[in-house]
Amino acid sequence: MKKNLLITGGNGFLGRGLALKFKKKYNIFLGSRNNKNNFEAEKLTGCASVPMDVSNYNSINDALEYCKPDIIIHAAATKFVGLSETHPFECSDINILGSTNLARCAINKKIKTVIGISTDKATQPIRNFYGLSKAVMERIFHLANKKSKTNFVIVRYGNVAWSTGSVLPVWRDMFKKNKTIQTTGPFMRRFFFTIDDAVTLVDTALKKQNILAGKILCPQMKSSTMINIIKNWIKIYGGSYKVINNREGDREDEYLISDNEIKFCEEKMFYGKKYYIIDFIKKSRKPLKKMISSKTCKKLSNKEIVQIIKKDF
Repeated sequence: MKKNLLITGGNGFLGRGLALKFKKKYNIFLGSRNNKNNFEAEKLTGCASVPMDVSNYNSINDALEYCKPDIIIHAAATKFVGLSETHPFECSDINILGSTNLARCAINKKIKTVIGISTDKATQPIRNFYGLSKAVMERIFHLANKKSKTNFVIVRYGNVAWSTGSVLPVWRDMFKKNKTIQTTGPFMRRFFFTIDDAVTLVDTALKKQNILAGKILCPQMKSSTMINIIKNWIKIYGGSYKVINNREGDREDEYLISDNEIKFCEEKMFYGKKYYIIDFIKKSRKPLKKMISSKTCKKLSNKEIVQIIKKDF
C-alpha cells in the first residue's frame, strides 16, 4: 500500500519535479494557496492538489486532515532575494511563521517525516533577509526534531537550473525580447545543478532519514561565474550582454558550508555520491578542513554549462 506524501509549495518548479519523480511510489498531494496553479500542476503531474496556506495554521491542519500524509516535503517559500527585501513581512509569514506552523502541526498530527528545503543563502555571512529566514527554518526543524518523534531532515543546496524566477529563465525572457542579457554581477559565482539532482537529494534524505534526523544534508556541488555562463549562452545562441547595478542583498559568492559549520560537518558517501552532513550540536570526528563556497568548490566545465543551458531553453 502506497504511503501519502504532501508537498507544500507543490505547484512550484521543485514541487512538480518531485511529484513526477515520486508519484509511482507515493500517493502525492500538491499543497499551495494558488488554486489556479494547483489545477495546472494537477494536469501536468497527474497528482491531486489541496488548498493550503502555510502562514495559516488552520489551513495546514485542514490539509493534513484531508491528505493524512505519512511524509511532508516542505518546499513552500518566498524564495526571491529582491522580493524578500521589498516585502519582508511576506517573507517572514511564509518562511518563518509558515515553517513554524508546519512543524507544530506535523508534531501534533504525529507525521513520521518532514523534509525541509533550504538554500546556500542561509549560511554565514548572511547577506539578505531571504537567507536569514531560511536559516531560521533550519533551526526550527533541528529543534523540533529534538522534542518530537517526527523525523525532521533539512536539505540545503544552491540554484536549481531553470527553476521559476531564477537567472536562466529571466535571461531567456530578456533574450527573446532583444537578444541582450542583463547581469548584475558578471563575476559573481553561483552553485548550479539540475532538477533531477534536486530530486535525488530529497530522495536520499528520505531513504537515510533515520541517521539524518535533525541534521542538514548538502550535496557536493559545482559552481560557475555568471560571465562564463553568459559567454557559453552567446556562443550557442548569439546576442550580447550588459552589466547593470547589483541587487540589494546579493553577495559575490555563496557558501554551501560556512566557516562556523565546518567543525560540525563531515563528508559521507550515499549511493556513490558525496554529501556533507551538518549536525548543529555535535562536533564531527572527521570535520571538514575548510568551508565549501562557490569560490573554493569544483567548477562546471563548459560542456556541463552548455548541457544546463540547453536543458530547458
